[in-house]
Amino acid sequence: MANRAARRLAPILWGLLCLFILRVLGQLLVAVGWGAFLPPMEEWFSGVVSYPRLLAFQIAIIVLYSKVCLDFTRGRGFFVIPRRKLGLGLLSFGSVYLAVMLIRYVIRMSLYPHERWTGGSIPIFLHWVLASFLLTVGAYHWSQTRDQARHASIVNRRWARAIWAVGIALVVVGVGQWARLQLAPTRLARQLGIRGPEFAVRAERGVRVRMTDGVELVCDVYHPRRAQQPPTILVRIPLFRDLKHRLFSDIIGRMWAERGYTVVIQGIRGHYGSGGAYYPLRGERQDGIETLRWIAQQPWFHGRLGMWGGSYFGYTQWVLADQVNPGPSALMIQISSTDFHGMFYPGGAFSLESALYWAVWSASGRSDPPAPDVLQPGFEGLPLIEADDRVGKDIAYFNDWVTHAERDDYWSDIDGEGRPESLAAPVLSMAGWYDPYLPTQLNDFIRIRRGEKPSVAAASRLIVGPWSHARTVTLPGSIELRNYRLESLAPSVGWFDQHLQLRQAAASAPIHLYVMGANLWRDEQEWPLARARYTPFYLHSAGAANSAGGDGLLTLTPPASQEPPDRYAHDPNNPVPSQGGAMMGPRAGIRLQTNVERRPDVLVYSTAPLQEPMEVTGPVSLTLHVSTTAPSTDFTAKLVDVHPDGSAYNVTDGILRRMYEGAEQLTEIRIDLWPTSMVFLKGHRVRLEVSSSNYPRFDRNPNTGRQIATETETLLAHQTIHHSQEAPSRLVLPIIPSEYGGQT
Repeated sequence: MANRAARRLAPILWGLLCLFILRVLGQLLVAVGWGAFLPPMEEWFSGVVSYPRLLAFQIAIIVLYSKVCLDFTRGRGFFVIPRRKLGLGLLSFGSVYLAVMLIRYVIRMSLYPHERWTGGSIPIFLHWVLASFLLTVGAYHWSQTRDQARHASIVNRRWARAIWAVGIALVVVGVGQWARLQLAPTRLARQLGIRGPEFAVRAERGVRVRMTDGVELVCDVYHPRRAQQPPTILVRIPLFRDLKHRLFSDIIGRMWAERGYTVVIQGIRGHYGSGGAYYPLRGERQDGIETLRWIAQQPWFHGRLGMWGGSYFGYTQWVLADQVNPGPSALMIQISSTDFHGMFYPGGAFSLESALYWAVWSASGRSDPPAPDVLQPGFEGLPLIEADDRVGKDIAYFNDWVTHAERDDYWSDIDGEGRPESLAAPVLSMAGWYDPYLPTQLNDFIRIRRGEKPSVAAASRLIVGPWSHARTVTLPGSIELRNYRLESLAPSVGWFDQHLQLRQAAASAPIHLYVMGANLWRDEQEWPLARARYTPFYLHSAGAANSAGGDGLLTLTPPASQEPPDRYAHDPNNPVPSQGGAMMGPRAGIRLQTNVERRPDVLVYSTAPLQEPMEVTGPVSLTLHVSTTAPSTDFTAKLVDVHPDGSAYNVTDGILRRMYEGAEQLTEIRIDLWPTSMVFLKGHRVRLEVSSSNYPRFDRNPNTGRQIATETETLLAHQTIHHSQEAPSRLVLPIIPSEYGGQT
């Protein structure tokens, strides 16, 4: 009976095999150039296995399936002997296989107009044929072993049903997750509010690009099928090629490709499968130029190219920003700048927490960033240069960052010269109010707008949001903000559509910024704002401004007489702890300042409760008249928003490190705080904190005047802040006359 059943199925199997052979022959003719009458290779190629390896795999399938067909034709042979487990396996695998391919076809037909109704679905039809072959053979084996199942014990039948039910559940869940992954780019696009998909995508993974020194950099390339002369988006990433990052890059790459872009995602040296040794910020210009030349030689490149990414991704854009033919036609740079020395050494102090966080994470070989408790040993003890060793590993580039405190040749090689002025294409720059790159990034934008290329300046745009470094800041109160990762992607399609696909775009303001306190987005025409009124708030006290319980005041009235100065002792071994601020890592952002303001080495000056809301938007500075007993020391400043209930939250801060001449000689200094946009609401108070440390956001100054990187000794510094008619220390705020109700 089995023989007759097998022979009855033989014609069906032969028919399926013939369809498969015709498909293989058709692709082979196209591959050798004899198939001009057939669809082009792209229509046949699913992209999973490269050709001609795919051909070898197909021949192996033909040989195997031919043996199955022969056995069924003769009614005897290995593949005809009934096996229940084989039948179950083939039915299970074949069902999943067919279901996946049916879902894939439905997705393609429903999402991509250019694929309807058959379009590039030849590979999918092939999979239907293969799945049908497996199901036919599986059904034969299952049906021929029903008698075995009837004679099995009740217990065995129950176990079999239970296993079958579990298997079906796992398959359903697995196929569902696969379908979700296929739809992930569409779901992401809907979250971002960007236009719908148009093109199916073919992916080339693991493409190798050889540099002139022999190192190979690995790329994943995503092609939009049927797109006419698609522009290219290049992303050069310093990530590890683990499952998390591969899924991340795959979803973003497919999302852009579905909208008509060829997307190249390339790992920098030592990352994402690329060869070579990783040393951050070194050699990226040369590697980037060679990558541009490689792209220019590809048949799918049609002349227009954009780049995207933040932080290190942003640096890989700036080093190529002057390139043309080939070169970027548009850039989208987030939380990065042309001045890495300025980021590492704002006001002359070293951005310790940001630097150690970055160095330890990069050297770890892991995708997850280091937790604060992992870094804590690095913040304890001296010298500074051994902070990485105390965490557990000597990191060469961290040592270089620490020892090159001056803007020397080391930083010149990294930062280049005049990059904002030599920018050859418009840039969309995204910055964060609590990001360590903010001041230098805003300076880049100012320089671009003043640059020698009016068309580039006019087309460039700036967005400043409530973000730290690749993180959304938690604002006081119940303020719902969209995740930074989504915000960093949301403008990308519109920006590239305008500058790469040359689509008509609605007119937009040069600047789009988030006003904290009022918690709204607003358009502006320039930075800094022309209507800002730079208003001095003068420091006052009777000499007891130490801590929030002291007598420190901020008023619009300058001192009319001699006031006693405020004094405090700065001990580098007991620095003021950082509470939030603009740095890398999870401790950045907005935090309560209660504990900090209780310290005797923190001077606190506050306004009276505001009678009307007051907006501060722009650069903030503090002019102090100081004296110190130390040959070198720091002075720090922090602008704080004090709520009616007394809770105090940091808005922005800054630091100045310098040498001082003579013991306690009166010196006027200026501390530049991070720019901000903040509405201090009615009933709130504006507060200024003054001290000499903000650790570990900035490294501590041992006060000895010797080289800080290797210093192991400290000196207690006695600091004096003068505020009198002759020494009017003052906080200067850029106040914006606005709809919020007033100025002060």
